[in-house]
Amino acid sequence: MAQLRQDAEPSEAGLDARALERLDRHFAHEVDEGRLPGFLVAVARGGRVAHLTTYGQRDLAAGLPVEADTLWRVYSMTKPVTAVAALTLVEEGRLSLDDPVARHLPAFADPRVYVGGSGPQVSTRPAAGPIRVRHLMTHTAGLTFGFYHTHPVDALYREAGLESSVPPGKDLAETIEVYASLPLQFEPGTQWNYSVASNVLGRIIEVVSGQPLDAFFAERIFRPLGMTDAGFQVTDEQAPRLAELYGEQEGGGIAPVPGLPLRVGRPRFLSGSGGLAMSAHDQHRFMEMLRRRGELDGTRLLTADTVALMTRNHLPGGADLRSFGSRPAHDVPGNDGVGFGLGVSVVIDPARTQTPAGPGTYGWTGVASTAFFVDPGRDLTVQFMTQVRPRGSSGVFPALRRLAHEAVRD
Repeated sequence: MAQLRQDAEPSEAGLDARALERLDRHFAHEVDEGRLPGFLVAVARGGRVAHLTTYGQRDLAAGLPVEADTLWRVYSMTKPVTAVAALTLVEEGRLSLDDPVARHLPAFADPRVYVGGSGPQVSTRPAAGPIRVRHLMTHTAGLTFGFYHTHPVDALYREAGLESSVPPGKDLAETIEVYASLPLQFEPGTQWNYSVASNVLGRIIEVVSGQPLDAFFAERIFRPLGMTDAGFQVTDEQAPRLAELYGEQEGGGIAPVPGLPLRVGRPRFLSGSGGLAMSAHDQHRFMEMLRRRGELDGTRLLTADTVALMTRNHLPGGADLRSFGSRPAHDVPGNDGVGFGLGVSVVIDPARTQTPAGPGTYGWTGVASTAFFVDPGRDLTVQFMTQVRPRGSSGVFPALRRLAHEAVRD
């Protein structure tokens, strides 16, 4: 086990200590008001952690505090890890961004696109072109989530047992077959819709590499980077450090809710979309590899050119998520000025985001209100860990980005 530690003073890293205190106070207020159980926030420049704060509880009932070695379910922050894993195969020539998905997963050979109707009256037509690997990585494949409740195809996912993205008892390979049996919301490459695409990408990694996803992640990413706690399961030794998961309640406050079954051994379903747990140290190591353009402590996972490709906006014509996204992305004001790369969001117009984030800032969030971002222009990496599933959109990421950037002095 390795633990994240502060190794520089804010002033040494060109950060304003008083502004960082404002960041801490903002989130401490959320804890004191009962909206968060506790949190960890870390800010680094040039790879040196110049601000590390823990506050509140990782388990309210047990009275256990948040500590630097606490383990967190990062949910959708798994997606950038899956993207990096796929890109290692691209660099080896075993996979191409332009590969039709059906080349590796034959169930996707004849995708059909939604035309109209609902339920048993849904009408579809053959897709004009294939779903490609790049569509999965940019969430432009036409796939969706069953819990959106905004489109007739979402309802078809629920009818297929995909309310939580995976039919009970099925593994990744079996689940992908269910996805492939359902129509696409739109023609691949024509809109952005956050979806189960990273699970499909995870299965492609398994097929191409010949390894289960957890073994590939451990061998190719976690061990090389020294991410000593990251994984799809939590051992008996690790279990006391795992934070409890909470959910916002309709009447206010938070209460424990079911989370990933991390303590019951190796999960049957290995989710490339949201299955990982890790420590702040693990997340810092992963961000540092990206900040350093694919290399960390002499270990190179990706070339600098590949990281540049990953963290560049891939939406056609320089579009942002709000203009190119289908609902619900179209209705999220925070998507103004933000594009999407290969597994990460990318700031393309800071003025429209209404935050001081620099152009090219990239990162992502998790449904339990975790978040990370890297601002290459400022040599800045920031992470925030907590465990609350909000009832609506979380305000953590916009506040984190604004308050952290306000602390940058040079």
